[in-house]
Amino acid sequence: MFVDIAKISVKAGKGGNGSVAFRREKYVPMGGPAGGDGGDGGSIILVADEGLRTLMDFRYKRHYQAENGEDGRGKKQYGSDGKDLILRVPTGTLVKDEETGIVLADLKTNGQSYVVARGGHGGKGNAKFATSIRRTPRFAEPGTKGESREIILELKLLADVGLIGFPNVGKSTILASITSAKPKIANYHFTTLKPNLGVVSIGEGHSYVMADIPGLIEGASEGAGLGLEFLRHVERTRLLLHVIDASGQEDRDPVDDFYKINEELKQYSELLSEKEQIIVLNKLDLPQAQENLEKIKKEFSEDYEIIEVSAATGEGLDALKKRAYERLLQIEEEIEFVDEEEVGSFLDKKERDTIVVSKEDGYYLAEGDFLERLVGSTNFDDFESFSNFQKVLIDKGVIEKLRELGAKEGDLINVCGIEFDFVD
Repeated sequence: MFVDIAKISVKAGKGGNGSVAFRREKYVPMGGPAGGDGGDGGSIILVADEGLRTLMDFRYKRHYQAENGEDGRGKKQYGSDGKDLILRVPTGTLVKDEETGIVLADLKTNGQSYVVARGGHGGKGNAKFATSIRRTPRFAEPGTKGESREIILELKLLADVGLIGFPNVGKSTILASITSAKPKIANYHFTTLKPNLGVVSIGEGHSYVMADIPGLIEGASEGAGLGLEFLRHVERTRLLLHVIDASGQEDRDPVDDFYKINEELKQYSELLSEKEQIIVLNKLDLPQAQENLEKIKKEFSEDYEIIEVSAATGEGLDALKKRAYERLLQIEEEIEFVDEEEVGSFLDKKERDTIVVSKEDGYYLAEGDFLERLVGSTNFDDFESFSNFQKVLIDKGVIEKLRELGAKEGDLINVCGIEFDFVD
């Protein structure tokens, strides 16, 4: 089974909590704070593996979670970091954020990796909060949550040359004839239900990868037939060999077929329709082909290079594979850049320092990931810890936003589930 798209949920590990502890040793009555830091949570890392061919494994398991970091301990002992979770995907896998559609990574080369969900940071133990004034802090910092998101994995074949055309025009036969690939071949539509890859050898040290893309039909760009599932694979190719049945079997018009396929490419992607094409006139061994030959050449010879072949007899196939190689040498490789800074900025805005202050029916709310971490790190029974909590609310503009919403002395304020009376 060929699986080329999968949606999965990933959740990195939570950072371990910092510890509140004090030295308790004989003859050391005032040992001071000794709480250790928590360990960092494990991250989830995608790694491209050229030994994999499909995303099938992700159809059976869709939820992945990395290990949490351990909590800190007394005697300034740090908690262990959680183990990273490595997920191996085929080379050519595109990684997208499901919510926004933004491309997070393009894993094109073997061993290339991407951290799709970063583990949470371990919280600081109370030993880190000791100062010359605050000598016995009775609070520690909790670990932060690991990132979590829904992602889409989309596999695009890494082929240099793509064979396109209507079903049953001879693409699989051409691929089998000039490569070592062994696609299923039969005289009925959609024999090819998955893309087939083959290596075309031109001589020692000279080769390229060719893909037989399943036949397209009218409406493919809108999901008809097998179109939508496989049009994405054409995007990776640098050169298209547009195979036409010159014999016009099944009462088809070869010229009309060419325009229909290109219209589907254009509907799917403007860039796709602009890729270089060589027209391959196949089935020239059939008598009807000679009748259509002049008509086809007259229509396309000014704009396209035309190569005449017969996949059944092998005529013209050597010239085809050599000419395709020559054209590839002249075409610059297309590289799909992913702006890592832009992606990082997007993730930071989405995951970090979010604070939302609102008013509902006279009730004031302050929420967000940042405030959750602040509440979790505050010991409300400790004066110094509570004072620090108030200072952070002022520094982050929460108090000012509450004033703007009309909060007055004595109004009830809820900060991530903890209620207070507003004191201006």
